[in-house]
Amino acid sequence: MHSHRVLQVYLPIVLLVLLIGYAIRHHSPSTTSAMPNKLPPQEVASALLAEKDLDVLSLSLLQSLWAGYGQICRVAASPKPASTNVQRPSADGSTQKDSVMSTPKDTHSYILKLISPPSSKRNDEGHIRKILSYQIEQYFYTQLAPQLPATIPVAKCLASINEQRPDGGSTTAMILSDLAEDFPVAGEKRAALSHKQALSALDWLSNFHGFWWSRVDDLDSSQLVLPPLEQAKRKTPSNNNSVWLNGGYTYLATRQSEYQNLVHDSDSEWSEALTRPVANRNQSTAELVAAFLAPSTSSKTPIDHYQTLIHGDVKSENLFTNTPGDQVAFYDFQYVGLGLGVCDLAKFFTCSVPLEMLVPSEDVPDILAMDEGERVLLEKYWSNLKSVGGREYEWGIFVRHWETALVDWLRFQASWGFWGNTEWLEARVRSILGDEGWREFLMDATASV
Repeated sequence: MHSHRVLQVYLPIVLLVLLIGYAIRHHSPSTTSAMPNKLPPQEVASALLAEKDLDVLSLSLLQSLWAGYGQICRVAASPKPASTNVQRPSADGSTQKDSVMSTPKDTHSYILKLISPPSSKRNDEGHIRKILSYQIEQYFYTQLAPQLPATIPVAKCLASINEQRPDGGSTTAMILSDLAEDFPVAGEKRAALSHKQALSALDWLSNFHGFWWSRVDDLDSSQLVLPPLEQAKRKTPSNNNSVWLNGGYTYLATRQSEYQNLVHDSDSEWSEALTRPVANRNQSTAELVAAFLAPSTSSKTPIDHYQTLIHGDVKSENLFTNTPGDQVAFYDFQYVGLGLGVCDLAKFFTCSVPLEMLVPSEDVPDILAMDEGERVLLEKYWSNLKSVGGREYEWGIFVRHWETALVDWLRFQASWGFWGNTEWLEARVRSILGDEGWREFLMDATASV
């Protein structure tokens, strides 16, 4: 009984000392640690911030990650007290040095993202996708985000840790700067996004996509992360030191079960429109669209001149704005990877842009060609994308890419569930599918698929 009580008292202390000792010896933000699983957030934050000579003052839970995969916490920290020497006269006339501890005055807020996922079956695609996504996000913040100019604000990573376990799982933690200090207004739901905020977000996206447009070729193609089940079977794993080969989480290669549900959904108009085989082809419209949009580094594709790095999950809930609303900062880079910038826009327009910015009336017709509001937003994005990227992008090609991205995004919503500007999206896709020019464009572009 006595030995059991000793273990209860001293084992947590020993574990924390070992963790802090490891953190002090490793100062790189991309540090990989033998961190014990399920350590309390307070201990993890204390160990990681000790690398930066910061003391944790308080920690509060912001949210738990889906399905018990971890936690996001806000951490208040300040610099450790510094020791300074102060000279004072002694009784014999000489001087004596005293050590005085100064009291830090600066307190800053940080975000701890701690991922300690539950165990799962080996071939669980959803589980593998989430594990990979957290590791990719860590790679983005530690390796890619520091390259971004101040005009494309994102959180800064102060320290991170990543443990790979024999069971294929991992424990990942990052200390990020708190965007709310400079961008105090959370984007939250679509209804809360003002016109100014929406336009600012569009500027951020065009800047982000334009910046990476000419730089994605510098990424090591052998390290790009494949779709989850393919990545799990990789004979020479990439160690996830990169981003997704195909940015986003909705593309068809990873949504086959949802797609099959749509195939057999006799009540959905989109089952017939998107999943039936196209004449003289062995693939459906949805499959041809997915093939067109799929990035590749091993062969020439119709989009290789235009692909860039996309955020992969663009929505108002993943951004903060400053008080005036004229500057935004995005976060949540779990699905960052290669793709066309318009794939980010398809979700953004549907789920975050106020409907009145796209159409003049809430009474959306069943079939809708591009309206003036939509065109204005697209032209704003397109013009800045070319300016930042320093490349040409013919408007006609850009529009075809945009239309194709809308069809692909609707395919996911139709198989998963609709939300956002649903009537607008469906009306636009009915118009696109009925456009013979678009269909010829898709057939020609995928002729070799």
